[in-house]
Amino acid sequence: MAPCRALLALALLALLALCEAKEARGCCGPIVPRREWGAQASTCSQRLKLPARYVVVAHTAGSHCNSPSLCGQQVRNVQNYHVRTKGWCDVSYNFLIGEDGLVYEGRGWNYKGDHSGPTWNSRSIAISFMGNYMERSPPARAIRAALSLLDCGVARGALSKNYEVKGHRDVLATLSPGDQLYEIIRNWKHYRE
Repeated sequence: MAPCRALLALALLALLALCEAKEARGCCGPIVPRREWGAQASTCSQRLKLPARYVVVAHTAGSHCNSPSLCGQQVRNVQNYHVRTKGWCDVSYNFLIGEDGLVYEGRGWNYKGDHSGPTWNSRSIAISFMGNYMERSPPARAIRAALSLLDCGVARGALSKNYEVKGHRDVLATLSPGDQLYEIIRNWKHYRE
């Protein structure tokens, strides 16, 4: 297991150095692809019309994770719950954020999620922080990962340049994304209630 962690760490450092060398705003990294976290095959077929105008920020309300191995397991747990219990075609979010500072690919940029009901699912990208953020805030590295992902979405043309960030509770009757995370995202430049 230690050699795998060392290789992952080296790959992430190389990717970050590449982004800095290119001075690329919105450099897309590091995003852990589905195959690397052990995703089940998706049966989703409904595509999103891009660029998306909205981003919905949620939390999983479950356990947090702070290492690639724990976060990979947590994403698999969320996917198992969404597919086996909820009957959805895949994990409901487009991306998940770990406290390890990594972004985990869910449905990705192209597929409609199952996170906020029919009105919002078809017009937004959903990012969910893994953990419960009612009483505690995610670490700074997780916030940076989420903001980098949003810049990446604009750079790729997957998000509109004038996209709006919404808290999950802004679009659905829920406590998500948790009181502490909600206060953080309300200060983001693109947040709109």
